[in-house]
Amino acid sequence: MAKVTTASSPTIGQKLSGWLMDYGYAAYWMFRAVAGRGKPDLRLHPLTAPRSPVLLIPGVFESWRFMQPVAEHLFRDGRPVHVLDKLGYNTGAIPDMAAIAGDYIEREKLRDLTVIAHSKGGLIAKQVLGQTDALDRIRHVITINTPFSGSRYANLFLLSSVRMFGPSAPIIQALSSETAVNGRISSLYSVFDPHVPETGRLAGARNIVLPTVGHFRPLRPSTPCG
Repeated sequence: MAKVTTASSPTIGQKLSGWLMDYGYAAYWMFRAVAGRGKPDLRLHPLTAPRSPVLLIPGVFESWRFMQPVAEHLFRDGRPVHVLDKLGYNTGAIPDMAAIAGDYIEREKLRDLTVIAHSKGGLIAKQVLGQTDALDRIRHVITINTPFSGSRYANLFLLSSVRMFGPSAPIIQALSSETAVNGRISSLYSVFDPHVPETGRLAGARNIVLPTVGHFRPLRPSTPCG
């Protein structure tokens, strides 16, 4: 049975103000991501004694730089932080993106790995967990506002990079049927996520409802997922 940690529901005013702050946060970090010049390997060698490695997987339309606040927080904590520059802005099909992630994990010979993934990144991480030797390499997957059951709003878009998240989309259905790896996943999701009304609850996983409004703001290290 899935473990669930709950949070109280926000008021309408809290939802509206949180929604605005969420988009402000996203706009700021998307600009920083486009303008940023940091190298992907910048945080592989922490100054303190290194702890187990972390791999970050961003969401759709997000480059690895969008998760820079998470990367900096983990690096200060002594963790080697790996990112996937080859994903670009992560608009490709989930199996293709998972192949890139899996190849990187194998090439870098990563072990005792924690994957932290935002939104679509969580679907990619789950797909990677289903690969042959992934369970020997990945200790834990932490997902943040991942649409494991899809999002009804995805059907309102013409872009295939968004429509893939529809509740009846083949990849969503396929991943939903793969439950064997769910016990390795901790699914963190906002008490109100305007992008994923279905919530990020995943059967068999550890489910934690964050007292945060928004799809993006839980990436701040000051929130409970940080």
